[in-house]
Amino acid sequence: MNAVLDRIRTRIVPACLTALGVALLAGGLLSYTNPVPAGPLPPDDPDPATPVPTAIAAVPTPSPLISLPPIGSSPPESAAPSIPADRVPTRVRIAALKIDLPVVQAPSGYPYCNVAMWYADPRLGQPGEGKATYIFAHARTGMFLPMLNQSKKQNGKAMIGMVVELWTSDDQRFLYVITDVRRHVPSTSAFTAPFAAKSEQLWLQTSEGVGPMPKLQLVAEPLSQEPAPAAEANPTPHVVNCR
Repeated sequence: MNAVLDRIRTRIVPACLTALGVALLAGGLLSYTNPVPAGPLPPDDPDPATPVPTAIAAVPTPSPLISLPPIGSSPPESAAPSIPADRVPTRVRIAALKIDLPVVQAPSGYPYCNVAMWYADPRLGQPGEGKATYIFAHARTGMFLPMLNQSKKQNGKAMIGMVVELWTSDDQRFLYVITDVRRHVPSTSAFTAPFAAKSEQLWLQTSEGVGPMPKLQLVAEPLSQEPAPAAEANPTPHVVNCR
C-alpha cells in the first residue's frame, strides 16, 4: 500500500501538475511579470536584483519603392556645354614673364607686330574644343622676347609651372600651366605635334632668330575656365605691320 502511495506522490501527481500548467500557458492564463535577462548582468550593475530590460526587436520599416530603368537601357547623358562657333582668342598673359598682349588671327603673310596671333587650321582648335590652340608672336620687346630670354637659362626650366591666361571673344578666361619647353624645333616640323594633339592644349611659339630659324615652343595644359568682364577679355589691338 505504501508503495502505491509513493508512486502516486512521486510520479502521477507531478505529471498531472505539469500537464495542467502546459494547458494553462497555451490558453494564455499564465504570464511572467518579470522579463528574463538576455545575458549576464554587467559587472558594475549597482543593483544585481534589478531585472535587465529585454531588448525589443525593431520592426523593419518598409522601404519606398524604387523605380528602376528597364533592363538594357542606358543612363541619360548630361548635356555638354555649348561652345560659340565664333569663339577666338583675344588676349594672352604670362604674368611671371610680364607678357600681356591682344591676340588676333594670323595674316597669310608676314606676322604682325605689337600683338600675338592665333593660327587657323582645321587640325587645331579654339579654347574649350579639346584640341591644341596655337598662338605665336615675334621675339621682340613688348612681345614674346621674355620667353626666348628665359629659355636660354637652364633650357627654360623656370618656365615650367608658370600660369598662362587666355581670354576669348565670348568673355571667357582660360587658365593653363606650362608643362614643357621645346627649344630648337625646326620650322619644317613645328606643327607636327600640335596637329596631332588629342586633348586640350595651348601652344605658344616664338622664333629663335630671323628668317626660317628654329622655333621655341611652350606647351601648356588646361587648368580652369571662368567668365570674365568683356572689357578685360577684349582689349583693343593696335596692329603694326613691322616687316
